[in-house]
Amino acid sequence: MPRRLALLRDPPSYGLLALATLASGLGTWVAFVALTVDVFDRTESATWVAALFVADFLPTVVIGFAAGSLVDRVTRRRLMIGCDLVRFAVFASLPLAGSATVIVGLAAVAGFATGFFRPAVYAGLPNLVRSDDLANANSILQTIENVAWAVGPIIGGLLVAATGPDVAYLINAATFLVSAALLVGIPAHLLQTAAAAGRGYRRDLVDGFALIRRSRALRTILVAWSVVMLAIAGANVSEVVLAKEALDAGDFGYGLLVGATGVGLATGSLLAGPLLEQRALASVYAGSIGLLAIGMVAAAVSPGVWFAAAFVAVVGVGNGAAVVCNALLVQRGVPDELRGRAFTVLMSLNYAVLGLGIIVAGPVTDAIGARAVWAIGGALSALAAVIGHTMARGAAARPEPALQASP
Repeated sequence: MPRRLALLRDPPSYGLLALATLASGLGTWVAFVALTVDVFDRTESATWVAALFVADFLPTVVIGFAAGSLVDRVTRRRLMIGCDLVRFAVFASLPLAGSATVIVGLAAVAGFATGFFRPAVYAGLPNLVRSDDLANANSILQTIENVAWAVGPIIGGLLVAATGPDVAYLINAATFLVSAALLVGIPAHLLQTAAAAGRGYRRDLVDGFALIRRSRALRTILVAWSVVMLAIAGANVSEVVLAKEALDAGDFGYGLLVGATGVGLATGSLLAGPLLEQRALASVYAGSIGLLAIGMVAAAVSPGVWFAAAFVAVVGVGNGAAVVCNALLVQRGVPDELRGRAFTVLMSLNYAVLGLGIIVAGPVTDAIGARAVWAIGGALSALAAVIGHTMARGAAARPEPALQASP
């Protein structure tokens, strides 16, 4: 553990990136609660809340198809700082929003900025640390994000209850200024060895998909994690039904399950680094997804909410560790000049599957019940574990050479 935490001091640029991630992550999850409460209080409509959620993840889908190559063609540090400033402007403006329509529109703008920011972070990360520290660097960064997920909503709920959403918006705006200031301290050349040359929208898009087609590491994530996304979509939609109806635990039970997810995610991402130092990536990846499968099935048959919460935490552990493996597969399997578009295209495809899964999960949950949906999610995750182990065994351990330009 001391060696892992030493990464936060040396190299210093990685420490600055970690602090920027913590600042913006906490603010984002505080504001997530504020946005949800604000939209619901204004409209008293779950449909509007759903629109807010779509505005959050839909930009990530669009970016991969429309502008993913920008993460490689633009200086990554400049792009990341620009995204922080855009998000600052959005949340500084939200207290002035006069309607739910304006709030959802501004949330979509912030979603586009986040859709560029996260791929740039993980594309640039391998350039900040030594190759043998990359697994731990991913693990620490993911743990920071997941701790923010676990703690931020609690702070946000207390803050919104005490002061209303506007204070939470302004606090989040300030965190993006802090993040931008920290990123200024990272030399631009450390986040990107060289900017990729743009060859036009169509050719850049073709190159992005060709990269997935030729890279076993990327195909592994595309296939295995898309199957997991279907399981996660069903679990997310049916979780409130599992808590309130199947387990008869009310609103408290739902909050307990959500909180257990955050704790599990943070634990899984923290454990992933040491595991990846000791075992093969394919084994850790398959084992993490397998743990997710076991947790889902066990939660589906749990007799009470406390048992279910323990197994939902197990789901989070598997999820958190697998996400670290996903990042490592991309970073080791793709050259730096194409790494940004690899992240954006994969995120777009995975989120598109998640969106379709969410659409289907609602009526399926109504038809067969939450327990059955969680059991099906467990079966899908078990299938994904087999796929992940089979495909990841042949994935590259080090970056492949740059993709040859298509004619």
